[in-house]
Amino acid sequence: MKVISSHNFPAALREHGFDTLTAGAVTTLQVNVGKLCNQACQHCHVDAGPHRTEIMRPETAGQILDAVERYRIATVDITGGAPEMNPSFVSLVRRSRAAGAHVIVRHNLTIQFQPGYNRLPEFFRDNGVEVVASMPCYEAENTDAQRGLGVFAKSIDALRRLNAVGYGLPGSELALNLVHNPVGASLPPDQIELEQDYREELFTRFGIQFTHLYTITNMPISRFLHALRRDGQYEQYMDTLASAFNPRAIDGLMCRSMISVGWDGRLYDCDFNQMLGMGLTDNVLGTIAQFEPSLLKGRRIALGSHCFGCTAGAGSSCGGAVA
Repeated sequence: MKVISSHNFPAALREHGFDTLTAGAVTTLQVNVGKLCNQACQHCHVDAGPHRTEIMRPETAGQILDAVERYRIATVDITGGAPEMNPSFVSLVRRSRAAGAHVIVRHNLTIQFQPGYNRLPEFFRDNGVEVVASMPCYEAENTDAQRGLGVFAKSIDALRRLNAVGYGLPGSELALNLVHNPVGASLPPDQIELEQDYREELFTRFGIQFTHLYTITNMPISRFLHALRRDGQYEQYMDTLASAFNPRAIDGLMCRSMISVGWDGRLYDCDFNQMLGMGLTDNVLGTIAQFEPSLLKGRRIALGSHCFGCTAGAGSSCGGAVA
């Protein structure tokens, strides 16, 4: 396919018959509780780390929960940073579940070994949480290169703890989904084939089982963007994404059925737009205190060159490949 030299995403849409992207009904609230994290991964689009001070306040968490309860939001997807480090994390999980929502937690695994977090597997189990865990590779060298020295070994131990309480086992309702991000400036491989490789390697070598593997493209923003520019790979990577534009990925884009809530309560079309400060379009009210699903349906989605990351190849969303 032709490379779009200007990396103009709206132009790519028009070339394939789409005037713009519009949102459907909101079924998911993705809640970013802040940038505080016990890790500082190289691919992190949030630029999270141990010294970040952007943390969601209890008042904002309360407004989110009010919206979940009032509008019966189907899915609450809690992310960070390490979301478990936020003081409101427990109440976000428990009240969302009490309201009937399916709760997903984006879990980095190693947080289990920080003081005060060793009972997270049991907490997840007791509240029926879906765990989505970062595991960029089944080899220690690649994982540690992306996430830090010693992270692979801790991740293996954390996955064993999750298996021990029932997560990821055949027939279990406790979903443990792993996330693969490529190490470097390349697209993810085929999700189905890679999942089989993960299953064989993790079970044979470590006895670990899981539910599904999600392949997610590294987004050219924040920390990964800095790395691309530092290494002189930005233009090449953007050409790779743009040339792999796949119109079949459009229908499954996460921005069409979700709203991202920032640590300060502001609303965005997705977590990536949030990190770029790209708010909602069409004069839609922009904070969780003003949340009204009927006003969000049909809005135009704010677009940028980073959107090629979600439409390249098999597509990419918080739930992995989409096409």
